[in-house]
Amino acid sequence: MIKESKAYQYAKWCIEEDNQYVGIYVKKQASSWINIVDGLDEEAYVDEKFYKKLCKLLKIINHPDLMCSMYEGMEDYAWFLIIAVFCTRLKGDGRRYYETALLEICRKNFKTFYSAVIFLIGMLTEPQFSRFFSVAPDFKLSNELRLALRKIVKASPALDKYFKINRDMISCKMTEIEYTPLAYSNDRMDGKLANIFLADEAGAMDDYPVEAMRSSQITLKNKLGIIISTQYPNDNNVMLDEIDHAKKVLDRIADNKRYFSLLYEPNIELVKEWENNDLVIYQSNPVSYNNPDIFQSIKDKREMAILYENKRENYLCKHNNIKYKGLGVEGYIEITKVKECRIEENLEFWRGKKVYCGLDLSQSDDNTSFAMTCEDDDFIYAKVWGFIPKDRIEHKSKKESVDYKKLIEEGACFECGDEVIDYSFVERFILNLENEYGVEIIQLGYDRYNAISTVKKLENEAIECVEIKQHSSVLHSPTKWLKELILQKQFKYESNRLLEINFQNARCTEDTNLNKYVNKKKSADKVDMVVSLINALYLLEQERLYGNGGFICQVI
Repeated sequence: MIKESKAYQYAKWCIEEDNQYVGIYVKKQASSWINIVDGLDEEAYVDEKFYKKLCKLLKIINHPDLMCSMYEGMEDYAWFLIIAVFCTRLKGDGRRYYETALLEICRKNFKTFYSAVIFLIGMLTEPQFSRFFSVAPDFKLSNELRLALRKIVKASPALDKYFKINRDMISCKMTEIEYTPLAYSNDRMDGKLANIFLADEAGAMDDYPVEAMRSSQITLKNKLGIIISTQYPNDNNVMLDEIDHAKKVLDRIADNKRYFSLLYEPNIELVKEWENNDLVIYQSNPVSYNNPDIFQSIKDKREMAILYENKRENYLCKHNNIKYKGLGVEGYIEITKVKECRIEENLEFWRGKKVYCGLDLSQSDDNTSFAMTCEDDDFIYAKVWGFIPKDRIEHKSKKESVDYKKLIEEGACFECGDEVIDYSFVERFILNLENEYGVEIIQLGYDRYNAISTVKKLENEAIECVEIKQHSSVLHSPTKWLKELILQKQFKYESNRLLEINFQNARCTEDTNLNKYVNKKKSADKVDMVVSLINALYLLEQERLYGNGGFICQVI
């Protein structure tokens, strides 16, 4: 019977070889679940008896907007999500197989509405006295699920009498199950016991609310966490880690098979085609496939995003699930173009290379950055590091919405000093570069501000240091060159999320002679890594133009 369901039929449609309307990770999840339905999985099976019970419930739950039963009116992807979550069971004891359900989906795909359907089913079928919670950045967002649940209950006469709806809670009289919306901004998440929880708009929260809810479930055998969101432009959000983990599960890199995810985002090769490829819309908006009006509305928004950069961030994040950061001013380089130049770390590549380096020394309590670059086979290669004061990690992470602890673990930056940067650590790092990477430092470019003492120490160790005036007339050329290298895919940088964040933050200013340069004051946030990279490229560009390690006089 389950093979006749809309959930199974949708999953089969997803994995059709010529079907490009869904992305690769949706296909992988569909294929994995089909194996369970077909009896090919060692751990899980689909409970046909509970499926029949679920269908009966969906027939008495009314869709408040379509004026029909939920059984008739539910979207295909919602069928897949709900049936997979509730009917997939663990062999042996019959518990729900999936403990986490992740839904990455764009706006106007009814994600909160179907989350309410899941909660309603749970309140009617879970053990007596269970407790449900929704968590969101603020109470208004968290309350959206309560409002959606209330709307469905009120539209369903067969259910209305069994529910008690208050401002702060909804309870089911049959099962004595209570649902409470919580707000991250107001409520502590600890001390709860959540049989089922929903993290709504997870992209706007860090990992505390989700981890607090998961911690509350440790003693429960039958538990479920639902995490839903669109993409957000900030870099310190729990959704990024959840999506990364979900992809590892689907790629069979991680072992947590009890993690169900529907990642409606465009395939990586389509991201750069967002301006003209309709598949980007279809892969991130499953409802648009069967709803021409929604599809056309998104296309209209796309046209506005193409014309006006200040509309691009909202469109790409909320309607394409493409992470993009822009503040309505002239950005430097679109981050999707930058990411196409990313390569994996390769220490052996650098051995024997002649490198030009760039240094951006900050004020003592702020970020510092160092970059090295070289040319090889007509490509420009770069590796960049950041340095931050150890005791300011928490403060800076909250202020800048950047998870510096994780970036330190990834090797993108180093903690040094206490409240202020330990410049001696930076100096030792630079002096050890030739031994560590087997490179030969030809020149090091620096901004004079805050750098005089460090430069003297480096020069004493036979490193040739070149002052680079931080002026548009000097910086315009390497700034322009870096952009051209990236757009022409002649630039390669070793994987570095902090560098990508800096590129997202970077904003350009134009002087009266139309010279452009990255302006620290007008950028969205920290750009020190981009600045140190441009300093390094300035020297490399001079070498290409004039040779012999020479450089032209800087006339201001």
